[in-house]
Amino acid sequence: MFAYEKLPGLPRDRILEAIEPVLRAHGLAGVELVWRTDGQGRVLQVTLEASEGGEPGGGVTLEVCSKVSRDLSTALDVLELIDGKYRLEVGSPGLERRLYTAADYRRFSGRSAKLKLASAVAGQYVLLGKLNGVDAEDRVLIVVDGVEHALKLEDVRSGQLAIDWQEMGFAPRQRAGRRPAAQGRK
Repeated sequence: MFAYEKLPGLPRDRILEAIEPVLRAHGLAGVELVWRTDGQGRVLQVTLEASEGGEPGGGVTLEVCSKVSRDLSTALDVLELIDGKYRLEVGSPGLERRLYTAADYRRFSGRSAKLKLASAVAGQYVLLGKLNGVDAEDRVLIVVDGVEHALKLEDVRSGQLAIDWQEMGFAPRQRAGRRPAAQGRK
């Protein structure tokens, strides 16, 4: 159900049984489910997106997160799955969504991505380029500077979508008071 789960010490299957109907009722899919501790205490972090693909975080507004949080909190409290005090955080993965599975890399084919690698490819441990899906051997395909690289999923330490501001029509603006560098002067 979730592309990434980290639930040490919690009854995973029972937690998922409580969460699944709530997400389905809201037309959402799980991306990340993490149980962790921070400076304020224990936290169950639930990251969601629209269940029918689309943009990362698409359809997951603050209002949707609030409704899901209320419903999840009720479901978890009624079943008494988590002992003691904890916070529930519900959100979207955002524009720079992390990529976990071959299905993620397939789904976001054509998008800009940043991959951190376990071993260097073309002398680089970080590749920034366009995803080109997944091949028949489930290798992640990424095009960097016109060259396609095929990477085993286990060789990708982490991957995430990257925002290409120029592709989105946002080019850096020139600062006020600065003139372009002179070209062609002798």
